[in-house]
Amino acid sequence: MKRDFAALQNQHFDLLVCGGGIYGAWTAYDAALRGLKVAIVEQNDWAHATSSASSKLIHGGLRYLETYDFKLVSKSLKERKMLLHAAPHRVWPLRFGVPVYAHQRMNRLQLKLGLTLYDFLAGDTDPHMRHHYLNRQQFTAHFPLLNENALKGGFTYADAQTDDARLVWELIAGALNAGANCINYCKLIQLLETNGKADGAIIRDQLTQTQQKINAKQIVITTGQWLANETPSSEWCRLSKGVHLVMPAVLKDEALLLTARSDGRVFFLIPWYGLTLLCTTDTDFKGNTEQISVDDSDIDYLLAAANDYLKTPWTKSDIIGYFAGIRVFKLNMHLPSSDSPSAMSRDWELKSTSNGVHYAIGGKITSSRQDAAQIVDTVCSQLGVSQPCATEGKLFPWTPREDFSAWFAHMQSRAMQLGIDAESTKWLLRRHGTQTTEIFRGIETQAGLAQRIIPSLPLIEADLMYCAISEMVVHLDDLLRRRLPLLILARLTENQIRQIALRVASVMNWDKTQLQQEVEHCCRQWIMH
Repeated sequence: MKRDFAALQNQHFDLLVCGGGIYGAWTAYDAALRGLKVAIVEQNDWAHATSSASSKLIHGGLRYLETYDFKLVSKSLKERKMLLHAAPHRVWPLRFGVPVYAHQRMNRLQLKLGLTLYDFLAGDTDPHMRHHYLNRQQFTAHFPLLNENALKGGFTYADAQTDDARLVWELIAGALNAGANCINYCKLIQLLETNGKADGAIIRDQLTQTQQKINAKQIVITTGQWLANETPSSEWCRLSKGVHLVMPAVLKDEALLLTARSDGRVFFLIPWYGLTLLCTTDTDFKGNTEQISVDDSDIDYLLAAANDYLKTPWTKSDIIGYFAGIRVFKLNMHLPSSDSPSAMSRDWELKSTSNGVHYAIGGKITSSRQDAAQIVDTVCSQLGVSQPCATEGKLFPWTPREDFSAWFAHMQSRAMQLGIDAESTKWLLRRHGTQTTEIFRGIETQAGLAQRIIPSLPLIEADLMYCAISEMVVHLDDLLRRRLPLLILARLTENQIRQIALRVASVMNWDKTQLQQEVEHCCRQWIMH
């Protein structure tokens, strides 16, 4: 799957999608499956911004029940169930613990009622997906990291987890296979109109600075945080920053939903590639959308919130990595702007302007497919095309077509024969699904590729090489942040980054000068100071 900017030349498209995050990816994939001629362009890399900086959850949003957002929770839980079936390699169950302490904001009865409603809205008869109460001793056995003072017991309930950047890439790969033209590092410069209606755009190749015209009957803007910089979309958006810290492993295969004692906000501890995600903040953002930083105040807030619960407190020296993302909320004119971002609706809206351009505002990863289906419905209606949504219930591009458990067991056995350790195998299968067969072929020709890239992380050399060759990587941080999350999961040194860059330089066609530039950029952006 190669990047081909020249393929856009002199083409006439039914749909141009601008923005290569989760909303753009689902829109392009669905539209291509419905038979539309589609182009999607992204000014940076796929999932460059918020769509690779989420909490990695596919969830209904238990906390949204407090704001009575039952419609959004029900919609998200329906989607969670569908995705668990359609993409078991990409979306997998994750149980959460919710401790009950004496004198906390929500007591056992309130939590019980909320979780019962959550299960009811999910409509899932699988007992493994329903909530359970554990007494103090049982809950401590599940979560020995927690301080036991005033602990009365707790609940566990089910949601699901994904790898957000991998999710976006699989959908882009699916769109490509369905005939869409998908180009990263391609920027929208100007919309073109005829008689007041948008019918094309000027786009620029960010690598060569070449500009060209592209013709499109319909245009959808799914640029997320960049909507806040443009007219007219800036009037519809409110931005909020969410910060995530990568911490040492303290969990096994279950997560925790906790409440910050300082302000009552919900935060999470989530197992992730053998480490722990501590997330997330929720603060208004009015800065430069090109420069999203993790501030000391963000770090202090999350560490203090977690340390209120941990037997062994964390310090800043325990932080392995961090990242921040900007959420876009649709602006509610009826809510005071002073209201906390936590009070803002996570729901989504499609705005269409007088020139016929469509803008996707707000939303969340879990419900993005349903929202994208509405976008494509609107586009099809404008085009006079009668084709229903093509993605609901459809198996993902890399989902095995046989029984998933049997496939997983077979692939585990094959991986063991090739010398891949068990934990790396689990993540390899989650990351690549049926594409893992191609990675195995690489190891068959070069046995050393079965080894881990970094001894502490379950990511292997063959995965690195496959991504570099096959997954439209342009820059080193495309590879080490989004195709594989190495830059946030390890405190890499400049020398380690250089050694990895040297291993992929030949397949990336980098000369010494470009290799040095790539290493320097990665170090500037990602080495913790």
